[in-house]
Amino acid sequence: MILSKASEYAIRAVIYIALVGRKGYTPIREISNALDISFHFLTKIFQILTDNNYLVSYRGPRGGIVLAKSSKEITLYDIVTAIDGEQLFHQCAIGLTGCGEDKPCPIHEKWGPIRDDIKNKLMSATIHELVEKMKADELRLADDNVHVNNWFEALKVIKTM
Repeated sequence: MILSKASEYAIRAVIYIALVGRKGYTPIREISNALDISFHFLTKIFQILTDNNYLVSYRGPRGGIVLAKSSKEITLYDIVTAIDGEQLFHQCAIGLTGCGEDKPCPIHEKWGPIRDDIKNKLMSATIHELVEKMKADELRLADDNVHVNNWFEALKVIKTM
């Protein structure tokens, strides 16, 4: 996919936190194990999301992660831009500097609308909507965990918006 591995993991982890829906903190080790994501990599991702006010973390034996705001207020766009920045939505598909209307690359005409469509769909997809879809359709978030729902299937929700 066009998202970085960090963005993919961040989205899966935030969906997991919302899906579990604990009143308190969800342990990072639990999320790491459930989603088969490196604990240390996930910790770095959570630090970025905490710095951007999407998560709150707490250290200690009862520590972990909790959403900083309602899952209805967090979009996939929020997560992706917190992790990777907005360059995905502005950069040339083949990496040319200065690609634009004045100096387009060979696929500029095709990529621009696709990039804008991806941005709009990510902006309109909330974590809450994806969690509800996952619950209704019993989807999964990890390859080998039948109890956690499927991220790729949840993307179908975006297409219907």
